[in-house]
Parts: sequence; C-alpha cells; structure tokens
Amino acid sequence: MLGQVARDLVLRVDDVPDPYGNATVRTRREMLGGKGGNQAVALAQLGVPASLVGVVGNDSVGARLLEQARTDRVDVSHVISREGAQTALIVDIVDDTRRWRYLEHIPTDVRLAESDVLAASTVIKRAGWVLCQLQQPLDAILLATRLARDAGTRVILDGAPSGSADDIAEVFSRAHVIRANEHEAELLTGQPITDVTTAADAAYQLLDYGPTLVVLAVSGAGNLFVSRTGRQLFPLLDVDVADTTGAGDALIGTFTAALAHGEGTRRAAAFAVAAAANSASRLGGRPVLRWRDLAADAERLAP
Repeated sequence: MLGQVARDLVLRVDDVPDPYGNATVRTRREMLGGKGGNQAVALAQLGVPASLVGVVGNDSVGARLLEQARTDRVDVSHVISREGAQTALIVDIVDDTRRWRYLEHIPTDVRLAESDVLAASTVIKRAGWVLCQLQQPLDAILLATRLARDAGTRVILDGAPSGSADDIAEVFSRAHVIRANEHEAELLTGQPITDVTTAADAAYQLLDYGPTLVVLAVSGAGNLFVSRTGRQLFPLLDVDVADTTGAGDALIGTFTAALAHGEGTRRAAAFAVAAAANSASRLGGRPVLRWRDLAADAERLAP
C-alpha cells in the first residue's frame, strides 16, 4: 500500500459561513487518514495483512498516527518519519446538505521519494497486491510498479497522476486494475464523464494501456467495472448519505480484500460497492468494515 498518511480532521456544520462569518461545529472527529491510511485500514479490518508505505513528519502528530495504525493492525515499519517535516493535514468540512469541502496541507517532503520506495522494496516484492495512490510523485510510482511487476505482484492504481504522457503510459501498462472517479477519468482521457456511456468510452481508452480491469465512478448512477470481455454497472445503494469522501477508498480497499480472499471479480465488485455505501453513511474517510455487514448488500448486487 503506497499512499498518503495524514491527520484527518472532520467538521460537521449546519452551513459553511460567508466571508467574515462564523459557524458552530456540530461534530468533530480526528483520525488516521489520507488515501493510503484509509485503504490500509480497510484491508486490515477485512482480514488482509496490510503494509503501509508512506511518509509522516517526525512530529507528535505523525507519532500518534503511527500508533493508531498499529492499533488498527497495519504494518507501518515502512512508513518514513521525515526529520523536520510536518505531517500532512486534511480538513473535511461537511454541511447539512452533505456537501463537503476539503482543505489540505500536504508538504512536499511528506510525499514519497524513490529512496522511500527502494527502502520498502522487499515488502513490495513479497506482496500479493500493491495498491498505489497516484497523488504521489510519479517517479516513486514508476519505481514501485516496476518492482512489483518484476516480482509478479499484481498492481492496482487509484487516481490520476501528474507527469509526462510517456511516464503515465508506462505506469498504466504495469497495472492490473485502474480505478478513478469522474474528475480523474476526465483528466486521464480528456473526455467528460456525464453518464454510463461516456464512462464506458473512457474506460475502453484506459484499457488500451494494458490493464485487465477499469473501475470508474459515474455520478448519480453507480460504479462501472469494464474489462475486455464486458462491462457491468453496479448501482448506488440506497443509504442515508453523511459524507462521500471515503467511499472510493472503502471501495478499492474492499475490492482488493475480496480478491485476496479468493472471490471472483463480480463478487469482489459487489462487496466493494457495498463497502462504499457503508462508508458514505459515516462522517470522514476512515472505514468501519466487516464482511458480515456487507454480505446482504453484496448478495443483492451479485446473487
């Protein structure tokens, strides 16, 4: 698991104030977060050993996050505590209409460097699956995916990277699965995602890079799973939405966990979509996942 490790601060307010205004915080939560942290916790909760490769600052916040990860049964022996760096902070402000706004402070020195990836090369090569969040520097992801594929490790990419077209193509050629939301898919393909048809068109473009499966979120419709042999839309489940910020992390973490437990792609996708709905019913990106809680919804989606 290569990705961001951050302190997540979630604030629930009635309404976001105008300039010079104020608002009373109704609910406040602080937790281990970042996409890497969220996905690693999801895997651990679902019984899959998870090693996290990331960077925190050598500060009290970073120390608390690492202690929380250990409590969550996540291996953090390959998380770097960078001397002189500040641990990343993500503030998630959610109003009564369930709209969220993000404030992020992610210093450059708590992003992965190639040297950090090299230090974790043993765990990358021994893993069954390597999840890479593409908000990390592309040179680090290039190295991680090369190490993984050379060792026969399966690679899942999440998000949209920044970099040259050639480097992006090289990274994507090493992936087994690519997952993106609508905005990320548009960045990758240049094609707006407005419905299932345009999402499928974008997915087929991404398949040309070489992965076996592309997973795209389609606003208002669900999650589309596309391979060379076909496609299937899993609709959104009817839940009382509190905050959608962690749904994608729960989805990809659970999809990986289900595959690791031997489920086929269709059943794994059904569990993943159930997990995304479960996450959307809670404030913040931190998942709270158990197989038995997901089973009924997964059975309805893929009987």
